[in-house]
Amino acid sequence: MQRADLRNVAIVAHVDHGKTTLVDAMLRQSGMFGAHTQLAERVMDNTDLEREKGITILAKNTAVRYGDLTINIVDTPGHADFGGEVERGLTMVDGVLLLVDASEGPLPQTRFVLRKTLEARLPVILVINKIDRPDARPAEVVDAVYELFMDLGADDSQIEFPIVYCNAREGRAAMDPDGVPASPDLKVLLDLLVESIPAPEYEEGHPFQALVTNLDASPYVGRLALCRIRNGRVRKGESVAWCRHDGSMERVRISELYLTEALERVDAGPDGAGPGDIIAVAGIPDIMIGDTLADPEDPRPLPVIRIDEPSLGMTLGVNTSPLAGRDGKKLTARLIKGRLDQELVGNVSIRVLPTDRPDTWEVQGRGELALAVLVEIMRREGFELTVGKPQVLTREVGGKLHEPMERVSVDIPEDYLGVVTQLLSMRKGRMETMTNHGTGWCRMEWLVPSRGLIGFRTEFLTETRGTGQLHHVFDRYEPWLGDLRTRPNGSMVADRAGASTGYALANLQERGALFVGPGVEVYEGMIVGENARSEDMDVNPTKEKKLTNMRAAAADATVVLVPPRQLSLEQALEFIREDECVEVTPSTVRLRKVVLEASERGRRRGATRNAAR
Repeated sequence: MQRADLRNVAIVAHVDHGKTTLVDAMLRQSGMFGAHTQLAERVMDNTDLEREKGITILAKNTAVRYGDLTINIVDTPGHADFGGEVERGLTMVDGVLLLVDASEGPLPQTRFVLRKTLEARLPVILVINKIDRPDARPAEVVDAVYELFMDLGADDSQIEFPIVYCNAREGRAAMDPDGVPASPDLKVLLDLLVESIPAPEYEEGHPFQALVTNLDASPYVGRLALCRIRNGRVRKGESVAWCRHDGSMERVRISELYLTEALERVDAGPDGAGPGDIIAVAGIPDIMIGDTLADPEDPRPLPVIRIDEPSLGMTLGVNTSPLAGRDGKKLTARLIKGRLDQELVGNVSIRVLPTDRPDTWEVQGRGELALAVLVEIMRREGFELTVGKPQVLTREVGGKLHEPMERVSVDIPEDYLGVVTQLLSMRKGRMETMTNHGTGWCRMEWLVPSRGLIGFRTEFLTETRGTGQLHHVFDRYEPWLGDLRTRPNGSMVADRAGASTGYALANLQERGALFVGPGVEVYEGMIVGENARSEDMDVNPTKEKKLTNMRAAAADATVVLVPPRQLSLEQALEFIREDECVEVTPSTVRLRKVVLEASERGRRRGATRNAAR
């Protein structure tokens, strides 16, 4: 059986190809808002971090009315680091809108989200967005998408997909590129969606089944389980069987039942919700993602969601620096462990493992951005943390050590072709393809070890003067490629505690780039700058000018200091080496050595050299 009055669709794409902007346009044209309602741009990106970074981090659903139909839309992240959100979103829908930029074409994250779509056997509508760009090349981009489908092993039924052209920012769509400017709205896209995306299917008389795919919270009713109903109906106040993913079962009562209209959750009413509806259920405080809600008389659990394994890990623990406790309010190991356990409830992409220290844990995730976002959220909540260098997660395959490889796509001006090739070759990368569009820009695709890309983005932007574009996504595991050195420069490390002085920094800035300005409190083992040479250098940033009773006309020349480099959290995590870590507080990001005492670091270096002999 099919439910003809409903469509469930996900929007997937590479980062910044216009998913959230298209949802904005659909919401505005649906008539779901009053004439005087003020909508912010990218209204679905409703967290501070999403607005600051300009990316979608959490998958969210909304609903629009189109004639007699309700269209549930799941807006998914484009970044592969949040791939768990994409996979969960695809379990809620019956089809996909694949957005591709009319100029950039398919990029690594396009490959990632399309691979997940094809694995789920979902029908695809190709939407060529940003058709108004002056460098748009829709015909070539469509050909590139066909090539991507074939490269990912799509069968004959999957490779036959409808194509629509769109300008999401202006809310226009047409079946050919030339018709977009004259189109008044998105009617063509919505008609195609209704025609091509199948209605939700269900089995007549089948007992109730709903899979929990996401979690939310309400200040009034507590934890909300977001579910897609597979079969049957459910109403507020009914008892259901809560089938946990570990196999146990419990009878619970649904205290509240909500459906989505535009951006609001509304009561489902006396009729409740039926097959295909995306619902929010309250009344089960410990429910988890992957659990099933079922008929208590005939419970039939659904398969648990399968998520790709993490490829990167880092240590996270209490702040152990001499300045600990001056800024944050949440300092203890108990509070940090509780917060990490809370994150595990709603974030299926990460793992938290114990280490040999009781106040430190290993957090594993899909990539640097996903891990940095978790740390950034925690620091904003008042935590002080010590964060170690991200490390790739290796695995044994056939008795040999294997490491994760990333598919890297770079768009650069031709002038920087040589320097970028050199940078990636040093990181043991292999060039797969190179395309020159004849516009002074070229695109290269590489396979590079994941560990070679840690710290690469900052160097890449520096060498291309900020003009290059870099995207990468996990591809596969390959045999370990040997040692590689990704950071050629050493660190300037403070050898004592105190306040930095302009006199000392004026001398140090000739030896490298500084991370601190004058009047900043430092401690022994804190990294205050980047050495121009490859080795670390212990320095005294607190040195003061000696004063005498003798005076000369030119004795007190003006000290000119270069402004210090202010590293963001992501840049700090990229910069550090294995023997370094990042001290994170609500207002400060400091770099430091894991071992603070210079004498102890010297003894350890000596022991390492002796062992190597």
